[in-house]
Amino acid sequence: MSTASQAMVFREARKPLTSESREFARPGDHEICVRVLACAACRTDLHVQDAELENVPYPIVPGHQVVGEVVASGGGAHFSPGDRVGVTWLAWACERCPACERGEENLCPKAKFTGYHRDGGFAEHVIADSRFCLPLDPGLDPVATTPLLCAGLIGYRSFRMAGDAERIGIYGFGSAAHLITQVAVAGGREIHAFTRAGDTRAQSFAREMGASWAGDSETPASQPLDAALIFAPVGSLVPKALRDVRPGGRVVCGGIHMSDIPSFPYSDLWGERRIQSVANLTRQDGHDFMRVASGLDLRPSTTCYDLLDANRALDDLRAGNLEGTAVLVPNSG
Repeated sequence: MSTASQAMVFREARKPLTSESREFARPGDHEICVRVLACAACRTDLHVQDAELENVPYPIVPGHQVVGEVVASGGGAHFSPGDRVGVTWLAWACERCPACERGEENLCPKAKFTGYHRDGGFAEHVIADSRFCLPLDPGLDPVATTPLLCAGLIGYRSFRMAGDAERIGIYGFGSAAHLITQVAVAGGREIHAFTRAGDTRAQSFAREMGASWAGDSETPASQPLDAALIFAPVGSLVPKALRDVRPGGRVVCGGIHMSDIPSFPYSDLWGERRIQSVANLTRQDGHDFMRVASGLDLRPSTTCYDLLDANRALDDLRAGNLEGTAVLVPNSG
């Protein structure tokens, strides 16, 4: 088998995507070739573009929230042609190191990630290790499902780290925030949404998703928070969130990259407040969240772009011109 496929490629750092026609050979052991039905854009794709992640192996095809259909499978693959799958951020882990043996494959020192170490879903086809793909119901809408595969998973992992917190502040109201707000509100939690100053559009969107309060991130919380989830890659939000949470409260940093955290007085941390990061995700996170999502009436907000309009999608994401998630759809035009 030889598959001609259009792909959008970062040829080098800090440059726009370039359209290329590529040939994919037959999948290797455990691998599948997936025809991309839809692939969501993520802020991590901007970090790849901006070389804010270590040792990006340019040229690279970004995209790690992929819904697709298997068109070919290699030896020992877990899926067959015709199966619907999700290709997520975790592309491979060694399964033998201490982290993997503890069930923390997200911390595997040899882990590979889709759209970062391996070519991702900003393409018509993607090759993936079937052992790290999620089975999907073919009845699910591909576009609406894409943000669940990273924004939803990272949001859910961050949310679980907040424990039984009842009043939760969310800082940065984008793709992950709008999904986990719906999950949290369905579970009886109270959400306070903090956005960039003057971003009344995002604040209105947060209230539509169920937030009980929405305002700018420079405003102190109106009531002490039990926990704070930070999705914006802005280090200065960490000491701000520490001041917003009650003694014993948690601040969970949900992004893969963040600007430097400025110094702050120990008194802001004192009182057994905690700061914790979220690193990647596990396959079990995927199964757990998809099970939760199937029982809720989630309303992913998406804006569709043709694959060849991927640069415009990333520009809109960078500028904050989106409510929810940008989704690339090959051959949509």
